[in-house]
Amino acid sequence: RTLDAELGVKCFLKCENLQRMGAFKFRGGYNALSHLTNEERNAGVVTFSSGNHAQAVALSAKLLSMKATIIMPKDAPQIKVDATKGYGGNVIFYDRYTEDRNAIANDIQAKTNASLIPPYDHKHVIAGQGTAGKELIEELSEKGVSLDYLFVCVGGGGLISGCALAAHTLAPDCKVIGVEPEAGNDAQQSMEKGEICRIDTPQTIADGAQTQFIGKLTFAIMKKHVDRIITVSDDELIASMRFFGERMKMIVEPTGCLGIAGLKKLVASGEVSPGSNCGVILSGGNIDLARYSSLLNL
Repeated sequence: RTLDAELGVKCFLKCENLQRMGAFKFRGGYNALSHLTNEERNAGVVTFSSGNHAQAVALSAKLLSMKATIIMPKDAPQIKVDATKGYGGNVIFYDRYTEDRNAIANDIQAKTNASLIPPYDHKHVIAGQGTAGKELIEELSEKGVSLDYLFVCVGGGGLISGCALAAHTLAPDCKVIGVEPEAGNDAQQSMEKGEICRIDTPQTIADGAQTQFIGKLTFAIMKKHVDRIITVSDDELIASMRFFGERMKMIVEPTGCLGIAGLKKLVASGEVSPGSNCGVILSGGNIDLARYSSLLNL
């Protein structure tokens, strides 16, 4: 009600910050690993991630009694590194500014025959992530509510492409809006130019959206089913983090605030009409408390 009153719209949040391991990534990670054959499970898995997908794969592997090697950037949030190790993942670090994580993963895969589970450009990962949007739409439909808009954060595109497929099938009149950091608008550029655009590693507090390019599979889906990509500033993310902390007593990480910050932006510009039914995916809540306090100047 507080959020509805502030924005003048009806806002429906999918709180993936309260999901198992603290982010939507568990959905795609577990779905992908559960599709592996017994032979593939015995060989283990390898992936690369700045944090949430790392935790998702490590936890999923633990639950399915598999080995998991996780390639993480040296500057990944310590809380995400610790959690990944805590779930049993074998963490290997790399420099995101000078080393190619894909090359490292391919080398490990060649040596161990492990299955590579990328963070977003994988059909089972996309399908799993999309269940967040599917559940939100179905839950609201049972209450007689149809979404006018669905706001989703964009990194590599796994979450938004999965959610867009769900919306296309279950709520075809719903406009799907992707939101990414101003400093990392590779998806926005790609949609405008009609081809995948690569950028330098974005300098943004939204560590889960520091991708340099979106995936081939995700881009193909986004071109068909995502209506628009917008960007927000780090300051807008911090303002949303503060709102959730102060008014709703929830910790939401910067990347997790992309969707709500995008909604606030379009409401302020008049592009989202008063009274609209707006769904927002809060993608995660994994942030070190010291970092959280620092960003909010607590």
